[in-house]
Amino acid sequence: MWLNPEEVLVKNALKLWVSEKSNDFFLLQRRRGHGEQGRISGLLVGALDTVLDSNARVTPFRILLQVPGSQISWVIASGAAIEEVNKHWDWLVHNLLHSLSVFENKEDVASFVKGKVKGLIAEETRGRQAAQEEDPGKFREVLLKFELHFGLPSSEKLVTHYSCCCWKGRVPRQGFLYLSINHMAFYSFLLGKEVKFVIPWADVTRLERVSTGLMAIRVGTRQRQRDFSMFLNLDEAFGVMGQLADIALRRLLASEGLELDRVLQQPARITKRVLEEQALREYVLALFRLPRGERLHDVASCSVWTPHGRCHTAGSLYTTDSYLCFSSREEGHCTLIIPLSEVLSIEKAESTSLLPNPVIVSVRSKKAFQLIELQDRDELVDSLNSRLRALQWKNSMFRSKTHSKKALSSPTPYYTFYYDTMYSDGDEVEEQVLRNTVNTEALMTAFHHNQPGTDDNKSMEQVKERLWEDHFSEFGRGIHMFRTEKIQKLVAMGIPESLRGELWMTFSDACSELASHQGYYASLVQKSMGQNSLATEEIERDLHRSLPDHPAFQNPTGIAALRRVLTAYAHRNPKIGYCQSMNILASVLLLFAKEEEAFWLLVAVCERMLPDYFNRRVIGAQVDQSVFEELIRERLLELAEHIPDLSPLSSVSLSWFLTLFLSVLPFHSAVHVVDCFFFHGIKAIFQLGLAVLDANATQLCSSADDGQALMILTSFLDQVRSDDSSSPASSPPAAETSSSNSSIPTVGHTNITDLINESYEKFGDLTVRQVERLRCRHRIQVLQAHEDTTKENALRVVTPEVSISPEYLADVYDLFKTEHFISLYWGDSSSAAAALRSWDSGRSYVEQQYRLDRPQFKSLYGLLVPWPGGSAHHTDTLANRTFTLLDQDQDSLITFREFACWLDTFYCEELNEKIRLLYRLHIPPALTESEDDPSPMKSPLLSTTRPLYVDLPSGDVEEVKDYQEQLKQMLQDLLKEKEKGVEKPLPLMNQREFIQFCKTLYSMFHGNPEENDLFQAIAKVTSLVLQIGEAGHCSSRRGSEVSSHEEAASTQGAAETGTEDRCPTDGSGNSQSENEWTVSYAQILASLLTEQALVNFFETPVDLAAKVAAAKEKQYHQRAGLLVLQQGTR
Repeated sequence: MWLNPEEVLVKNALKLWVSEKSNDFFLLQRRRGHGEQGRISGLLVGALDTVLDSNARVTPFRILLQVPGSQISWVIASGAAIEEVNKHWDWLVHNLLHSLSVFENKEDVASFVKGKVKGLIAEETRGRQAAQEEDPGKFREVLLKFELHFGLPSSEKLVTHYSCCCWKGRVPRQGFLYLSINHMAFYSFLLGKEVKFVIPWADVTRLERVSTGLMAIRVGTRQRQRDFSMFLNLDEAFGVMGQLADIALRRLLASEGLELDRVLQQPARITKRVLEEQALREYVLALFRLPRGERLHDVASCSVWTPHGRCHTAGSLYTTDSYLCFSSREEGHCTLIIPLSEVLSIEKAESTSLLPNPVIVSVRSKKAFQLIELQDRDELVDSLNSRLRALQWKNSMFRSKTHSKKALSSPTPYYTFYYDTMYSDGDEVEEQVLRNTVNTEALMTAFHHNQPGTDDNKSMEQVKERLWEDHFSEFGRGIHMFRTEKIQKLVAMGIPESLRGELWMTFSDACSELASHQGYYASLVQKSMGQNSLATEEIERDLHRSLPDHPAFQNPTGIAALRRVLTAYAHRNPKIGYCQSMNILASVLLLFAKEEEAFWLLVAVCERMLPDYFNRRVIGAQVDQSVFEELIRERLLELAEHIPDLSPLSSVSLSWFLTLFLSVLPFHSAVHVVDCFFFHGIKAIFQLGLAVLDANATQLCSSADDGQALMILTSFLDQVRSDDSSSPASSPPAAETSSSNSSIPTVGHTNITDLINESYEKFGDLTVRQVERLRCRHRIQVLQAHEDTTKENALRVVTPEVSISPEYLADVYDLFKTEHFISLYWGDSSSAAAALRSWDSGRSYVEQQYRLDRPQFKSLYGLLVPWPGGSAHHTDTLANRTFTLLDQDQDSLITFREFACWLDTFYCEELNEKIRLLYRLHIPPALTESEDDPSPMKSPLLSTTRPLYVDLPSGDVEEVKDYQEQLKQMLQDLLKEKEKGVEKPLPLMNQREFIQFCKTLYSMFHGNPEENDLFQAIAKVTSLVLQIGEAGHCSSRRGSEVSSHEEAASTQGAAETGTEDRCPTDGSGNSQSENEWTVSYAQILASLLTEQALVNFFETPVDLAAKVAAAKEKQYHQRAGLLVLQQGTR
């Protein structure tokens, strides 16, 4: 390959190179020791190349540009093989050597050649992966080495590489770690010993940092774990590995509901820079809880004028499609969110020494924000203004359409919908259509949960309202208020009921979604009401289970509002639809927010604040549960030491995350937690969970078992009170039974505000960035745990139907899954898309988890078929027929269950079942007329008009009798099975099909040690079956001739009597196919049983373990080669 010219001060330093060819300007050299087997010089040079990071480390040949009289040379080309370098040498000799003799100045010679080489590199680089990297030349070298070492297809996109050590016990091996979109690979060559391996990201089950004397990265799979250490870039490598593993698992595994960015769904576009941008984007979306579709455009350091502090606060400005966001350098100290929909103008002000590069952002609430110290201010402002103009034009068009629709509609102040509520009063028997109004007020205004006469609560509410009004006057009100640590204290006290809905909308930015989607909720309700689906059935079942003690949901008004919100959301997002715990959350939202606001709050929670929580497998909640377990080990050391297995505690926490403590805390206390959640996001739930465990750490350490620990936590949470509820009547009745248990000590009341403040003080240093990194790592473990469960379920379903041992069946499942993944790696993704489109609701999830199309099946068939035979073409033909036979539902996809049953028949079933399967492969539907096979089956050369005879050799009479006894017994067994109705009789096989059947048997015997005996045996069987078929054909023909004579006579008689009735021309009502040459399955089986060599061949067990082991070794490289050929023929 051509290289970017690099200076070499000493041409033969340390005598590491040997000259092969030379002329006046160029020198072709070979690395000393290359090709010299066993010589100490080669071993030492190879070890030196591995340890030192030199460009010529792996390429043993190079070409130098040398200028006469100069001590400096330049490396301009290198290669792994002499043939590759010779091509470059010939090009230089034929295209440049003659031209160089014209130059008088030596410097001009070097400049001319280097320019030519750079031009060649630019041509080769264009359109390749290297063009996407910061240093295309260097990356191109690494890419070629990656392809050379591991032999993966060119479509396997290399992302980056690192110099590192791979540890084997206490022995390090210096080499290079290559990270691609689907795999991580390691290569080392030290003292003549080559070590290389490839680990698919789909096999990685754990990724963690460990200390083994040096900080290292531990990569765990289901088979083993490997440690990698490096002096530089350890944090960067760990982050990139976590991202690539997370992306691959979300893309490859059946993780429906998991959101993956559009860029990451296209592996060819993934680069190291894209991963860095994606990590930053994920952090920004989580920090400001923005919609998942927002794209990050600019990140700039700046300072914002904060009126409450009367100073400029330094931090970073983040701009997305629809937002301007600012965060101080210390996360959480000061945060500002400005939707572009609220912005009137973005202007540049005059720059001064005190206010360098200022920008003024004016918003609709007659406020302006000043940003200074912005680098690249002009480009940033121009970009923002272009997006602002586009957004304003879009909003103006939307408003004009909305006004025109309103002008045509009746000006009613509410929306009316008609539907069957399935609710009837106890006194009413008749069904009625209920008129429903979208509530314009929160349910709490009409249904108060507080008991009458609680003046203390009213005075407390008034105090909170005054504090918030003071805060608004100082920090602003609305979405663009300054969010500081002071607001955190107010939120911990509990938001007053009169402001709770407004502040929830502000903190979650649901108000922006509501403002930009006027009328959207009403249209959703209108579309969704009256429709029946699985989601609506589950909603109806859970409606009356949502806060059943609250008066608002003991009334048809509250139930109807809850139904509308949940049904509308299920209609909006069918991926999520409806999941348990959504009803509890929506009930609380309806209490404190208007109905339409509650809908947009639910959207914010499900789609932004708790991503991946509400799907069929609640992946997001399980990921946070796993993160919580790690936080316990890090933050609560004493508890982790006394309870090594923290899984029971983390299991208890699952309901905390799913319901935001609403299902475990008294109502008023739980609402305080929801306040904190809307302000801090999921971080508030982590902090509060740690505070709860910390408060009960002593009792938990002394608990006897998991049940007692659960009772301790339940009793504690039941006694958590808030200042809003002076009466304990709101606590669930479970609290009484738990506190009355003699084994649990009496717990005093805990104030929720104190508990929240304690969580801030002890665990407030937990940042959003830390949470996102932990989520990325633990999502790998959770997805792999689900994958293990899916595998166990699949094996549990298939194991009773086959005789293959569970151990081997598990290995076959892994091969089956890997074959599916390989096509996703390098093949055409249309097969995966077809598998998703053809999802059959009638089949179980396990059956449809992984399915293979025809090319994938043929590849796996070639690896596992017990008798591969000698002809690759015939093997491919049989694979096609097998696929057609197994694909009974004709969806062009094979399930693991169908594949395992086919494999079980050939490896574990009796002889008659093997022959039966082979028989079925040679009759329709497996065998078709359109099959592209140039075999004699379409034009048989054998005569069908005369019988064939073969002289049987004289043998032992008793041996023949034994065969006859076996034949009789087999026929009796077949007759019994037929009587029981176990098997349906197979169609007859014609001569064309039988000849193809014989061809298959001949192919199967090829390469067998008993090949000659088997060929003789099958020749005898073929002759015998042909005789049987001829005999049947002749008798059938004679019968048809008699029938035709009788038919002619009857026809003549009818003509004489003048009748016009005519008989069928094929005679006696028989179809013409009945006169064809045919044999039955029983006849073929009986004939095969007459030859002991054939019986031994089919009854000899084939070693499935050896086949599976060989398939694991060959699968990757064989499939990769096939895919490269397929891509080349397109």
